[in-house]
Amino acid sequence: MALKYITNNILQTKKAGRDLAKKIIKNKPQKRAVVLGLKGDLGGGKTTFLQGFSKGLGIKEKILSPTFVILKKFKIQNPRLCQGYGGQEKFKYFYHIDCYRIQSPKEILDLGFSKILSEPKSIIAVEWAERIKKILPKNILWLEFDFINKNTRKITIK
Repeated sequence: MALKYITNNILQTKKAGRDLAKKIIKNKPQKRAVVLGLKGDLGGGKTTFLQGFSKGLGIKEKILSPTFVILKKFKIQNPRLCQGYGGQEKFKYFYHIDCYRIQSPKEILDLGFSKILSEPKSIIAVEWAERIKKILPKNILWLEFDFINKNTRKITIK
């Protein structure tokens, strides 16, 4: 079942991101990291969405596209927001990965991607995820961003 958002400005796109973050942190922890795969054209709203998503996780740092550094790691600062039953921390880190410049999935593996995937207290967002689809887990949450016009985006979550 797909969830669809139509956003008409940057604030609505960020709000959609915050809403998804709040849904994810309510879920029970898994055996591996939670992975979001974002795909869509340049200017489609992926990074804007993740700016809102990170705020929904309680991250204070500014989220920019990591196109040139490829991977950024953020500590989730609000432990109460991400606590599970018995006060245990459910999520600890948010990874923002941009595969726009990736030529081969091996490049991401060389950055320790397998270890990051194995961390159950992590949430990983991968922009241009289709470029490394072969090495992504099967239970990934796919987000498709469609550019409708200058201000309007359609975001489909599967």
